[in-house]
Amino acid sequence: MATVEGASVNYRELMKKVEQAVEAIERAPDTAETIHSAISLIIAQFRDELGLYAGRLYRRQGKHFVLEKVFGEGQEASVGLKVPITYEPVQILLDTGVVYMDECDPEFDKSFEEQLGVSQFAAIEVGDDYILAFNVAPGHHREDVLFSLGILRHILNQKLREERLHAIFREARKIQASILPKRAPAFGPFDLAGANEPVESVGGDFFDFVALSDKILGIAIADVSGHGLPAALQTRDIYMGLRMGLGRDFKIVRTVERLNRIIHESTLTSRFVSMFYGELELHGAFIYVNAGHPPPYYVPAEGEPRPLEEGGTVLGPVADATYERGFVIMRPGDLLVLYTDGVTETRGRNPEGAWEEYGTARLLEAVQAHRNEPAKAIIDAVHEDLARFSRDRPAADDRTLVVVRYPQEGR
Repeated sequence: MATVEGASVNYRELMKKVEQAVEAIERAPDTAETIHSAISLIIAQFRDELGLYAGRLYRRQGKHFVLEKVFGEGQEASVGLKVPITYEPVQILLDTGVVYMDECDPEFDKSFEEQLGVSQFAAIEVGDDYILAFNVAPGHHREDVLFSLGILRHILNQKLREERLHAIFREARKIQASILPKRAPAFGPFDLAGANEPVESVGGDFFDFVALSDKILGIAIADVSGHGLPAALQTRDIYMGLRMGLGRDFKIVRTVERLNRIIHESTLTSRFVSMFYGELELHGAFIYVNAGHPPPYYVPAEGEPRPLEEGGTVLGPVADATYERGFVIMRPGDLLVLYTDGVTETRGRNPEGAWEEYGTARLLEAVQAHRNEPAKAIIDAVHEDLARFSRDRPAADDRTLVVVRYPQEGR
């Protein structure tokens, strides 16, 4: 307990109230509610300890902060009042984040503050656009007010940054949802399916089905290094670059080389992208380019699975990288299995109890066991096998699978 200028301050109780205010602020659902509830809470919680009996919310508009709302015992007539950014207490606030002024301070403009009925006040800067100001009753210690408001300002800014980040992620999720196929297209006799499981709310994996004509379907899968928001934004570049190249009727190798240059020249050049792109024709011809991606597998009805490796380096690091085409002919009963390394690098325990990666052998074994089922069922079976193998441990990387099945007649 301390006594200053006639005011008795119980610091233990003061900190309890700060903690309670922090918890309440963190529960607020959005920016407006966060700021409004913060002002009301501060007045309610700290009226006695700190003498805060009225509050005002200002928002930046050009070269002024404009009074938007008054809380507690403030003067309603003051709403709309403009405070120039050049006002000295505002300048101090923008420099330090928190300010305390009374009529004895040389920066205090009595004629201006009289419009608000203020003889002493404290204020904090919140976010980039807001000022929260409070009338302070006489007899309270300046340092107690500054200390408590400084803590609350830090929590408020943390909360607002979190809300802005969530808003960015929401937009990124919308972008990603808009570019991933809603459903596999119908294409001749083929049965197609794809699935994407980001390790975060958004991720860096990508797949696409592109109808080039009635007789040709483009199939792409890609993996941006890393995951989360930056990787998700890079997938948008891949989507747009690939479709722009295909829309100009470029040959497959030329399309990949142009996309490589686009990624190389983008603002995210520190990242690299592995991509596999192929074009499937109605009679089963499949021409492809593998740009540093884990090799998909051609799984024939008879014979051994074959990795599809022809192509070149990953997209991005080398501006003038060149690529080669690969070629297979699909026949009834054959499969194509495309995946990202988040699938094969999933870790689990083998029968002896040692940790190891899922690997391509297990992937192909799961595919072969369900090869006569629809493509979507094959993908579901792989996901179930992954869950068993990893014992439902959270994934460490984004996972994407695409299956193309050429059904045999009657199956």
